[in-house]
Amino acid sequence: MAITAAMVKELRERTGLGMMDCKKALVEADGDAELAIENLRKSSGMKAAKKAGRTAAEGKLGTKVSGGVAVMVEINCETDFCARDDNFNGFVEIATNAVFDAKEPDVAVLLQAGLESTRETLVQKIGENISVRRAAVYEGTVANYIHTTGKIGVLIELEGGNEELGRDIAMHIAAVNPQFVSSEAVPADVIAKEKEIYVAQAADSGKPPEIIEKMVEGRVRKYLAEICLVDQPFVKDGDIKVGALLKKEGASVKQFVRFEVGEGIEVEEVDFAAEVASQLR
Repeated sequence: MAITAAMVKELRERTGLGMMDCKKALVEADGDAELAIENLRKSSGMKAAKKAGRTAAEGKLGTKVSGGVAVMVEINCETDFCARDDNFNGFVEIATNAVFDAKEPDVAVLLQAGLESTRETLVQKIGENISVRRAAVYEGTVANYIHTTGKIGVLIELEGGNEELGRDIAMHIAAVNPQFVSSEAVPADVIAKEKEIYVAQAADSGKPPEIIEKMVEGRVRKYLAEICLVDQPFVKDGDIKVGALLKKEGASVKQFVRFEVGEGIEVEEVDFAAEVASQLR
């Protein structure tokens, strides 16, 4: 597979390593960026790379909590200007209410139920592509948090506790972005891959196998503490961990979801100078 300058540039941005190291890694991985990152971590001791996909799409989140039901929906558009438009924000409210009334997280079902015609009308009026990307519905002891930008939001379902506690934990999730509730929820293959990387990094240390094993176990524990909600220091009080706070309040987190507008969506980067030059030629 041909390795382009854009591929090397993206890998450099994600890893912070040199151009030649990134190009070599991509060549060895036949252009597979994720495999290249995994190999680089094994060989160089590099920490986890940034997630693929820049937050390039614009839009807004809508949420609603009432009567033990909490919903959240992401609506995307092409520009930040559109995201501030009253018509666009009106559609966000319409879509949020549609999710809430139907208690339906399947976007395709919502569109078929009538939301699509409203969306198409808005597209014609504004002149930008508008999409209903995803939705979530929780029921029970629920809470939500939306950052002031309207672009990061969290829904959370608790066992015990109350809405105020739920909102505090949701705010923590929005800020710190844990991946799982606890280490018990982390898939075995995720742990196995991290352990494999740590073993490869420690192999050249010259230490005895039993010492390497203890080193790896310690790094796995640290990794799990970083990605699991209950093991993280609470964002509003670093002296207590989230798990201890929940225990103190007689509560536990059943599930949570965190949306960030545009995460994982890649848009084509246009080199306008090159485009103009090409047209002139």
